[in-house]
Amino acid sequence: MKFFVDTAELDQIKELHDLGMVDGVTTNPSLIAKSGRDILEVTKEICDLVKGPVSAEVVALDADTMLAEGRKLAKIADNIAVKVPLTWAGLQTCKTLSDEGIMVNVTLCFSANQALLAAKAGATFISPFIGRLDDINLDGLELIEDIRTIYDNYGFKTQILAASIRTANHMSDCAKIGADVATAPPAVIKAMANHILTDKGLAGFMADVEKAGIKIL
Repeated sequence: MKFFVDTAELDQIKELHDLGMVDGVTTNPSLIAKSGRDILEVTKEICDLVKGPVSAEVVALDADTMLAEGRKLAKIADNIAVKVPLTWAGLQTCKTLSDEGIMVNVTLCFSANQALLAAKAGATFISPFIGRLDDINLDGLELIEDIRTIYDNYGFKTQILAASIRTANHMSDCAKIGADVATAPPAVIKAMANHILTDKGLAGFMADVEKAGIKIL
């Protein structure tokens, strides 16, 4: 499973990138606003750092303006994936951009029907939001499973990009059920390394090191 990092903070991306933990980046208007940077400027810097897809989201709601914004974003770099919402206008934009050879990430997906439409429209990625479904007592992981079944049934090439990931367990669960990609905040990706038994074992080792006076350097 590929790891995308969900942030617009360059230092956080670089830290994970240097460890080989970044296959791509996702951004959205909220993350751009949080960074305090100009969207075109920060997106270009991210694209220069990361070789994989970098999702940059349109902010318009109508298809014509979405398309104009998407084409402008796509000119930033060859690895831009234009991010559009899963609305009818977003699907129209997705179809046109995909036909032009531009990667498209269709976001805010909350049902298998929506994912099916996105695949038919030629989406490169579909982004089901796990955490937001969990917030309203629906099973976000079940949606990933449903989309995986549908896409496999008909050979759709659209990649399932699990989004709105809140916990490290979400990451392993998505990998087990066949998500192609998972995008998560840096803190969640780093939390995957944590385990109480690792900490307990290390504490025991260090106590023995101190007791025995073991030194390597």
